[in-house]
This record gives sequence, C-alpha cells and structure tokens, in this order.
Amino acid sequence: MRWKARREAARAVLEGSACIHPASVHDPVSVRIAEGLGFELGMFAGSVASLAVLGAPDLIVLTLTEFAEQALRINRAASRLPLVVDADHGYGNALNVMRTVEELEIAGVAAMSIEDTELPTPYGTTKPRLIALDEGVGKIRAALAARQDKGLSIFARTGAVSVTGLEDALLRAKAYCKTGADGLFLTGVTKRAELDAIAEVATIPIILGTLSPEITDKAYLASRGVRIALQGHLPFQAAIQALHATMKALRDGVQPKDVGGLPEPALAKAVTREADYAAWGKGYLGG
Repeated sequence: MRWKARREAARAVLEGSACIHPASVHDPVSVRIAEGLGFELGMFAGSVASLAVLGAPDLIVLTLTEFAEQALRINRAASRLPLVVDADHGYGNALNVMRTVEELEIAGVAAMSIEDTELPTPYGTTKPRLIALDEGVGKIRAALAARQDKGLSIFARTGAVSVTGLEDALLRAKAYCKTGADGLFLTGVTKRAELDAIAEVATIPIILGTLSPEITDKAYLASRGVRIALQGHLPFQAAIQALHATMKALRDGVQPKDVGGLPEPALAKAVTREADYAAWGKGYLGG
C-alpha cells in the first residue's frame, strides 16, 4: 500500500517513549520543507485548512471534500512524512464520521482526530459546547469501524478540561480509552495537575493540542504519556506576514532586486523537486 510506511512511522511515534512536536503544514511546499528539516510528523489542522483553502476563519465552513483534497495534495507531495489531521467533528454525526474516515484514509493520512465539540456553533451560543458523552463514544466507535487499513490511527479528541471541567474530562478520557481509539487528543490542558490527573486514567497515548508555559517540558510530557504535542500553527501565520511584507514593498516602489526575505535558489529548487523533474525530462522527453 502506498501509505503503509507512513502509517507505521506514525504508530512508532505513539508506541515510543518520547514526546515530539509535529510540523504544522498546509500545502505541498510546506510539507516538503518540514520533511527536509527532519520532522517526524506533519500536522494539518482544520483551522489552517480553512485559511489555506478558503481564506476563512475556523468556523467549520470548509467541506469534507475540500479538506480531503488538500490532505491528498500534501501527502502526494511528501516522500515519507506521516500526516496527522484534525478532522474536527467528523463533519456531522456518526454516519458522517464514517464517510470522513473513508475519504481521509484514501487521501493517505496516517492519523486523524474526531472531537466531541458541538459543531458548527449552534445558533444563539457564544461558548463552546460538547456533545453528550454517549454520542462522542458512538462517533469514535463508528470511526474505528469505518477504517479499512488498521494502520490508520484514530484519535478521540476532547476539549472538556476547558469547557466542562476536569471531572468531566476524566470521565470522557476513560470512556474514549475503552473504545479502542489509538490516542487521546486533549485541548485546553494548561496545568500540570490537569495533565497528571488525565495521565492517571489514560490507557492510550496522549496528544496535546495546546501547550502553556507550565507544560512545555518535553521530558515531563513524555513521562505523562504524551507522545505528540502541538506548538500552534506559526508557519502559516508567518507566511501571511511574509506575503504581506513582500507585496507591500513592491506596491511601495521597492525594486524587486532590493526585496529581502526571499529563499535561496537551492531551497526553491528543493521544494519543487527540480532535480527530479530534470531527470525525468531527460529520461522520458529526450531533453
């Protein structure tokens, strides 16, 4: 299978003893940069997908088709880097979750998370709300049943710590671990006491979607069963600033030769695989 080695590599991270930070990627160029820098995993988040595909905020206006297509573009461009994706709420109920797993499995992802937040935000609400625990468990069970390749990792994600409190988070963590999910994805954890309590009940690897100053030490995280810890999505934000600065300089009259911040030719050639295309042209086009 085309994606087998990548899924095995992602599982090796989960089964290891260290905590790693994945690279936040959003397109073919960014994933090739991440790969060249030696990252163990790439992370494609729903919020970044909304920005990259639609130029829209993270309001669940992106469709499953758009998300899966971009994930496939990223995977096709990479040589070996496993891609973890945030599939939000699975784009609907448990049956929609099954379709989401099918599409993302075909798109080549190595791991994916399904969360228990009530999405899109219901009319008249201003704060995040969670779906009932039974429904959340049903979604994870449906996701596990839908995958054809058992190498694909399924994470149960919850933001209960910051939405409904630690007690509910512990109940949800215990229930999701019992589903057979491959990882427990947590957001909103900011204190060691919170992570310590969850680590006591978690029987599967932990993935953290937020890191506060109190829980940034990788050795500590690893000791609590955290195998993947996100660091936000700074690369895309930096790209926005770089694009703005370059366009503004040109608009303000700066000559192209004087514009700074441009990549070295070797980097540009690497991310476009120029050498590969040159070889293929010579071999197959007689050039």
